[in-house]
Amino acid sequence: MIKLDRQDAVWILTMCNGENRFNRDSLDAFHSALDTVQASTGPAALVTTGEGKFYSNGNDLDWLTGAPGEIDGFMADLHRLLGRVIGFPLVTVAAVNGHAFGAAAMLAIAHDFVIMREDRGYWCLPEADLGLPLTPAMFAVVSAKLPKRTAHEAIVTARRYGGAAAAAAGIAHRAVGEDQVLSVAIAAAAELAGKDRRALAEHRRLLYGDVSIRCGARVVPDAGE
Repeated sequence: MIKLDRQDAVWILTMCNGENRFNRDSLDAFHSALDTVQASTGPAALVTTGEGKFYSNGNDLDWLTGAPGEIDGFMADLHRLLGRVIGFPLVTVAAVNGHAFGAAAMLAIAHDFVIMREDRGYWCLPEADLGLPLTPAMFAVVSAKLPKRTAHEAIVTARRYGGAAAAAAGIAHRAVGEDQVLSVAIAAAAELAGKDRRALAEHRRLLYGDVSIRCGARVVPDAGE
């Protein structure tokens, strides 16, 4: 479901469960993997990716429909995941190997950098088509990480952005060939793995502390000058 590997200073978190949709088990596994990475010592950075043609197809709506009593707790933990990633004390890179829809699209842009496949795969916020409005926490992430006009278009129209369009719109930092997505992401992460964790944590608080609070994630205390 979640595979965690390490290549020198770079941790590589791979979602490997078909469409990589988020349900209780996969969400718990993702949080557990982040716990492991965050507890590590020494220079480090994080890359997340998926297997096959999906980075992740977002929430597992079939599971949610069949588990109505778990929806509130699940959504709280999903929001917390977005808040953890946007405030993570290591440099983070999303290697978007294929489709990233809904909550997964939000997860991708919560990273510091997004590398997308240029030939196939879409980044999309489909909530306007599904009749599932963004939550305030989700909107906080989208509005913090995307240019305002892009956020407007993505939210209102549910546009599907391919890699090149996503890069032009400020969603992705680079669009590359299928066989380069992961290697480019790892190289970018490795170059920045030596950044000071304490400084990064404080900079996250300054940049996105309000978003992390909205998402229910812990915000580090002020480290001072």
